[in-house]
Amino acid sequence: MSITGCMMTFYRTTPAVIFWQWMNQSFNAIVNYTNRNASAGVTNDQLMQAYAGATTASVATALALNKAIASTPALSQGIVGRLVPMVAVAAANCVNIPLMRQREVIEGIDVQDATGKTIGKSKEAAKESLRQVVPSRILMAMPAMFVPPVVMERLERTALLRRMPILKAPCTVLLTGMMLSLSTPLCCAIFPQTATLPVAKVEPDLQEICKSKGVDKIYFNKGL
Repeated sequence: MSITGCMMTFYRTTPAVIFWQWMNQSFNAIVNYTNRNASAGVTNDQLMQAYAGATTASVATALALNKAIASTPALSQGIVGRLVPMVAVAAANCVNIPLMRQREVIEGIDVQDATGKTIGKSKEAAKESLRQVVPSRILMAMPAMFVPPVVMERLERTALLRRMPILKAPCTVLLTGMMLSLSTPLCCAIFPQTATLPVAKVEPDLQEICKSKGVDKIYFNKGL
């Protein structure tokens, strides 16, 4: 909450963009690692690749957009400039989560039948997990990174914040927290924690195993 609020408060200078995007991706790397599917391990090299890739993507996106709108003060000083961090975070999530969980796609994740008995591993199930997790994580961040900038655009014109600009950061963090408290449970619930996939969509060898057991649908933990 605090990191997100600061990203949207201190977004106009290059050092501030680099620092807060780095802080956010450091936090995200921990979240993505702890919420992966634990049936597939991850090496230190893969962790560093994901961390470096996501940080580079978020910083590069933010700096490129800031540069693109810098020549138009009405954009850079207005609501468009305030939304740059949101776009950067979305770009980073598209990089960070797949890289952090790449071993799941390479080796597959455990899949179960309706009774919870493990049948085998599936790479297709891992890909389906990412197809559900990435958009839900992006949607989770959007209300917290869209509503506060819009509200703050108006609040900063009030006499109170003109007289006491030091209140900008606390107000942004508070609004961010309120939005995250709503969007986090809602977006986590978009897809069930235990995902399913028809047997026809998994690997041929796993299909044979499922058919021999009379299983027509597999179940797996998609992670968060």
